[in-house]
Amino acid sequence: MKNFDVAIVGAGPAGLSFANSLSQSGLFIAVIESQVLESIQNPAPDGREIALTHLSLKILKQLSIWQKIPEENISFIKKADVFDGDSDYSLKFDTTKSDIQELGYMVANFSIRKACFDAIQEKSNITTLYGNKVESIIAGDKNSVVVLENGEKIRANLVVGADSRFSASRRMMGIAADMHDFGRSALVCRMSHELSHNDTASECFHYERTLAVLPLNNNISSIVITLKSPDAAHVLAMTDEEFNQDVAERFGHKLGKMKLLDKRHNYPLVATYANKFFAKRFALIGDAAVGMHPVTAHGFNLGLRSADSLSQLIINAHNNGEDIASEFLLRRYNRKHRNVSRPLYLGTNGIVGLFTNDKPLAKMVRKGLLRFGNRFPPIKNFITHQLTEENNSSLLKSFLP
Repeated sequence: MKNFDVAIVGAGPAGLSFANSLSQSGLFIAVIESQVLESIQNPAPDGREIALTHLSLKILKQLSIWQKIPEENISFIKKADVFDGDSDYSLKFDTTKSDIQELGYMVANFSIRKACFDAIQEKSNITTLYGNKVESIIAGDKNSVVVLENGEKIRANLVVGADSRFSASRRMMGIAADMHDFGRSALVCRMSHELSHNDTASECFHYERTLAVLPLNNNISSIVITLKSPDAAHVLAMTDEEFNQDVAERFGHKLGKMKLLDKRHNYPLVATYANKFFAKRFALIGDAAVGMHPVTAHGFNLGLRSADSLSQLIINAHNNGEDIASEFLLRRYNRKHRNVSRPLYLGTNGIVGLFTNDKPLAKMVRKGLLRFGNRFPPIKNFITHQLTEENNSSLLKSFLP
């Protein structure tokens, strides 16, 4: 039986970032992943683009992950517009009128995954076990045992579940999760266009569907269409020409002619929130703890924040000669991450509920909120700092006399 200090189930960006953050601690870490090495080493493009916050950028730089992302794969969001219905009126966010240079940084999901993988390759205290599915987790008083499908056993002081919002390790440890199926799907792809997006992200809450146009380099945008799941099949069945015309029209031809550059990917929209983020010698991070709706772009950012929070608590405990999987430590992590994640989770679901409700009263409220946001600077400042996670301490000052 192999012995480790920490065993991480899941080699996605959250799991690998967490392993990397512990790599300088002297702890011995195992990363267990059901996919084969090639899938993690050279992840295929999946259509998803991640809008990273300033805090995520800071964490990724500290972990030497950001430096491994090619510069040409990074684009910037400097402005954002939120539209409702068919109106041209929008709630505007503009970095040229603040001390923030960018609202966010756009990077493809597969680029982040590869950079996270590359960052751990030179770490001698990290062992990766690919093509291994976890069969069970047995938590004891002093350590836990992870039993793999091939019969191999891994002993660790702490097991950390980072295996997606549909986490099998979470279920194995008896942790229930609230699940909200929105009955909608997100279709994502890249499109080129005639006119410049001017580094502007646009969120269009059209009736029956939502269209997000997110700026990438070289007159290319990431397109995210959310619509009722039964309607997704119709959009996927469109010819490329029909799809190009449909998106251009729904965006009011603001970018001129548009052209599909790759395949359309379809993802069902399901949000999850674990009832707690720990059990005996076990913790949850990433989507296994909180799986967000993508509309507020907090998914990966929140997952990275959970990994950073837990790793700092573990490193401090280890440096002080304390148990890295004590109930006190895990409860402290649970409380800290719930305080951060619960308002974001509920707020995001509330926004989705309001802006996908096409009843007359909801439409009126939505339009009123956009106008109020433009005319009341503290609200806009609050939203801006929530989106960027930058200068949170100065945020409160905007509400004080």
